[in-house]
Amino acid sequence: MNPHPVLHAGSPAEAIAAAAEAPLTRGQAALEAERCLYCHEAPCEQACPTHIPVPQFIRRIGDGDLRGAAQAILAANPLGGMCARVCPTEELCEAVCVRNTQQGQPIAIGRLQRLAVDAAMTLPATIFFHRAPATGRTVAVVGAGPAGLACAHGLALKGHSVVLFDAHAKAGGLNEYGLASYKTADDFAQREIAWLLQTGGITVRTGWRLESAAQLAELRESFDAVFLGIGLGSTQALGVPGDTLDGVEDAVDFIARLRQAADLSTLKVGRQVVVIGGGMTAIDAAVQAKLLGAEQVTLAYRRGPEAMSASEVEQRWALTHGVVIRHWLAPQAMVGEGGRVTGITLAGQQLVDGRLVPTGALETLPADQVLKAIGQKLSAGWAADAGLALTGGRIVVDATGHTSLPGVWAGGDCVAGGRDLTVEAVEHGKQAALSIDACITQAACAA
Repeated sequence: MNPHPVLHAGSPAEAIAAAAEAPLTRGQAALEAERCLYCHEAPCEQACPTHIPVPQFIRRIGDGDLRGAAQAILAANPLGGMCARVCPTEELCEAVCVRNTQQGQPIAIGRLQRLAVDAAMTLPATIFFHRAPATGRTVAVVGAGPAGLACAHGLALKGHSVVLFDAHAKAGGLNEYGLASYKTADDFAQREIAWLLQTGGITVRTGWRLESAAQLAELRESFDAVFLGIGLGSTQALGVPGDTLDGVEDAVDFIARLRQAADLSTLKVGRQVVVIGGGMTAIDAAVQAKLLGAEQVTLAYRRGPEAMSASEVEQRWALTHGVVIRHWLAPQAMVGEGGRVTGITLAGQQLVDGRLVPTGALETLPADQVLKAIGQKLSAGWAADAGLALTGGRIVVDATGHTSLPGVWAGGDCVAGGRDLTVEAVEHGKQAALSIDACITQAACAA
């Protein structure tokens, strides 16, 4: 039996499209906007890492002014369209909505935001963004993910010339390569980037990877400033016997392959898939595997449901789509035959004095595909050699994103202390752009 069946043509795309949450109609949006109390010092606005003026844009939607609503959103978050699709609004703005206590249901802030920005993207971006006269200053932005895109866009609007470098064939970072297809349907990541680039001032150079201290030194010499939005790059190793067997792979790589496939019907997925991890990537990989036709998908996590970094909404989403979630199980070993994985042995776990320890119980699940989603790490051994201060394997920055190196800023997943959220990465890029602009135009650089 072929452990990786080829699915029927057309069915994967249809299943994935059906899994996506439908956008609001204008009529539905108008009714939802009427529920908003337009709070003064609104907690929803404070909870948003980019501080989108939520009551303001919702009021404009209620007035039928989608363009004005989009203007308010995009001024705070230029990637407002993607964030409306992937941001965990249930844990941020919607979690603190006063309608939770009054009506038991928050305003659908994310879906309202999506409606407004999608409407804006049918118009030229230059209606919403106006580039200042050219300053003659140049900035290198390394990494075209959310942090890099936000930084590059902010600097370009200030009149600076930006070269946006990325190692992949397309810009977008995890927006393009690491998020489930049902969240970013219709090639949205690329459409959003192309729309933002209409404002000018940004040259995209793909296929260029920063992998040495010498390269960073050359960038510092050639540009007035450098921003690093390089992400994390590699997945943590399981460190168990058999983890190099065929059929065992990183969940991010699985999602990337899916996102870049021209024809989903040619993709191969196991019949019995086990996903290891408890975050959004684990959920995305598990749901995608199920939508692609896997007969059984089990997500195994070493702690309880309350410890999962995936939100309750994400967990329910997985359960709704037929994923089985098992808690208090950690990988012990892969089982294989002929060089290929055929199962995974899991060890029961429990908390003792706050520490996770094995219970002694073991069970083996059949698996012809195992996807690892146990966290990523910075794959930049050159960083310390370049003089960048690191902590916990990530880059140390101040409140403006400035690193320990003069003229070098950083943001997004690669910096210490973040929550690895798209919307937070956008804010990192925004703040770094403001700091870089002040530095190179007003000599207001941090020491």
